[in-house]
Amino acid sequence: MADEKRQALVTGGANGIGRGIVDHLLATGWRVAALDRDRSALSELEDRADLTTIAADVSAEDEVREAVGGLDRLDLLVCNAGIASPVNGAIEDLDLSDWNAWIGTNLTGTFLMSKYAIPLLRASQGSIVTMSSTRAFMSEPETEAYAATKGGIVALTHAMAISLGPEIRVNGIAPGWIVTGDPDALDPDDHAQHPAGRAGMPQDIAEAVSYLADAGFVTGQILTLDGGMTRKMIYRE
Repeated sequence: MADEKRQALVTGGANGIGRGIVDHLLATGWRVAALDRDRSALSELEDRADLTTIAADVSAEDEVREAVGGLDRLDLLVCNAGIASPVNGAIEDLDLSDWNAWIGTNLTGTFLMSKYAIPLLRASQGSIVTMSSTRAFMSEPETEAYAATKGGIVALTHAMAISLGPEIRVNGIAPGWIVTGDPDALDPDDHAQHPAGRAGMPQDIAEAVSYLADAGFVTGQILTLDGGMTRKMIYRE
């Protein structure tokens, strides 16, 4: 009997939020391909049942084409890879090469992965989940490059949802503060400032990915997961 497990591809799958998504999907019965350019971190994932690892850079079209071309089935693409640091310094001092690095990995990487995954996803009636950020909607100083990529992902998400439906659903997640290390290392006030009472964890994002993978009447949406912070009015006391 053929393997009936669904197949997911998670970019940036070797660390942080991506690692949490990979772990959760494996635990809930998926076959998973974890794609990352961090070969050392990928090696820590090897020899796990139903998991394959792919070393590739999402901003390099040839590498993306080869990575996706090695799959025989795809039901879910999670475009999670990105440059995590949001701070670019003063915009008047921001080098074009650094700007292009953020754009290339975060935004162009999402485009390239989607482009080459579409034939497989169309065949399976699958879905795409992109990874934006609450920084697409609100900002701290000197974060222009990162914010621009995450805003671009919001627009790319709803544009693809209209172009690719009904065969492929496309949704995104906008995480807020997600702790990828030890949550107990944070100051209690860091947790308490969230209306939910705590900062987020990779598991929170992973569970949302699972929901969007199966939510047949949801497409073109951005699900904000920030513990309520973007709904909180903040005044100086």
